[in-house]
Amino acid sequence: MLKGKKVAIIGGGKMGSIIAQGLIDNKIVSSKDIIITDIDAARLEFLRSSMKVKVSANNEKAVKDADIIILAVKPQNMASTLKEISLSVNKSKLVISIAAGITTTFIENSLSKGVRVIRVMPNTPALVGEGAAAVAGGRYAKANDLKLARAIFDAVGISLEIEEKFMDAVTALSGSGPAYFFLIIEALIDAGLKTGLSRKLAKQLTVQTMLGAARLCLESDKEPAHLREMVTSPGGTTAAGLKVMEERKIREIITSAVEAATKRSRELASGK
Repeated sequence: MLKGKKVAIIGGGKMGSIIAQGLIDNKIVSSKDIIITDIDAARLEFLRSSMKVKVSANNEKAVKDADIIILAVKPQNMASTLKEISLSVNKSKLVISIAAGITTTFIENSLSKGVRVIRVMPNTPALVGEGAAAVAGGRYAKANDLKLARAIFDAVGISLEIEEKFMDAVTALSGSGPAYFFLIIEALIDAGLKTGLSRKLAKQLTVQTMLGAARLCLESDKEPAHLREMVTSPGGTTAAGLKVMEERKIREIITSAVEAATKRSRELASGK
């Protein structure tokens, strides 16, 4: 589907480089057909030598020959980036943005009329091929454009098509979600230390337990609540631990965290 397509990735930071590596490793796009831009010369040299891609510090020049443009810049830099490339982006190019809070309408209004725009919210587990990305099309995006975007992000995990109005909630849930789980892992490791385990042992047990629980959730046809009940014997150790969590209102804490992140995503969209 992407064979022979030329891809320009504007922003060679963590997520931009992850996407490029996924495309190359999965033989979806050849390294010779990828160009990555960044303001950091040392970063560009690293990307060029490690991935054998083309690099440039000039965004406008990089997008001229590209079929697909992936905007992997920070939200606060999006307006200036779009201004740089606006004269070189026409309806023949597909624009994919992964910037939190930046709407397809904002991007469309900053470029030539009719430019096809896709908005995507990926997450950092894409680094190990386990990403979760939500994909939403703008006004002019066609079904095939969405297929192309999904093929890119399926290379580093899974992708799901959604309506753009849900993107702020997705950003708060799966975009920010890895950080929530990392915090839980930190807390479980600390708890293991307090109960006498070594840091190494506590980390190994915690990480494998979370991985196993996630895999069981994916592969089982049972709901998470049912799986939780399977682990919880009346009057047992798990029940004692869960009782504390419920008393401390863990559900409310997690819900409030997602609501706060959703609110922040909306603020980013309004330029706050």
